[in-house]
Amino acid sequence: MNIQRIAAFSANGKGGNPAGVVLLDNAAPEADMQKVAAEVGYSETVFAVPVEGTDRSWRVRYFSPESEVSFCGHATIALGAALGQRNGPGTYNLDLNNASITVDAATSAEGMAAMLASPPTESRAITDDESMNAMALLGLTSDDLDMRLPPAHIHGGADHLVFALRDRARLTAMAYDLDEGRDMMRRHKLVTIMLVHIEGDRAFSVRNAFASGGVLEDPATGAAAAAFAGYLRDRKWPHGGQFTIRQGEDMGAPSIIEVELDSEVGSSIRVSGNAHSMQPA
Repeated sequence: MNIQRIAAFSANGKGGNPAGVVLLDNAAPEADMQKVAAEVGYSETVFAVPVEGTDRSWRVRYFSPESEVSFCGHATIALGAALGQRNGPGTYNLDLNNASITVDAATSAEGMAAMLASPPTESRAITDDESMNAMALLGLTSDDLDMRLPPAHIHGGADHLVFALRDRARLTAMAYDLDEGRDMMRRHKLVTIMLVHIEGDRAFSVRNAFASGGVLEDPATGAAAAAFAGYLRDRKWPHGGQFTIRQGEDMGAPSIIEVELDSEVGSSIRVSGNAHSMQPA
């Protein structure tokens, strides 16, 4: 397999979240895709096969080093960049395991940029069990929480928990045991646990624990960004139709995620960012 390595949501040509991108002529066995994802070692590797010979519609699957993931935002941005480099700018239709979405590719000063339209979003109140287990894992107390955004279970193609924190320093101090986190997230069928510091109505600093995929932390999480946007909309947060997420700064991989949304409850979220190749063309 020809594996491209592309960093999505990069900031000024640096940082971002690396993803493996594999463009296939024919579908590969699941075991082979899982093996490649483990060997690549990034939080996700995306595999895409053209549908009926066209270069604008693709069957897409995502694998972390340890399991298949239903939807991955940063790998979709990386895929959009790879498709744009190969076939030119424009809209690409992507058929996932549980949804159909699009990604738009365009050129940028950093090389390529892409915008995905997420699966539908939804959110609900966190359960007592989810709250207790997640807060114990991350060493959080009720005093750490910013209740302008109460803890919630959020979805935008994949399931996450979100906790807003009062202090930026508490976000910086995020730490947990990987094995315990893996067990907890898989038990609750979560992809990540998202910690958020509210910088303003349209600006958020974020960290995402991703033990479910065998990775301690994700530098940029487009799927969680989409789910979070849906939650803000459900809460009637004054986002003004767009906001910015800064992620990865605490792990030396600064990333910028731009998010756009409308007022229709549950509707698709537009998530965009720059991308750059991590290997010679």
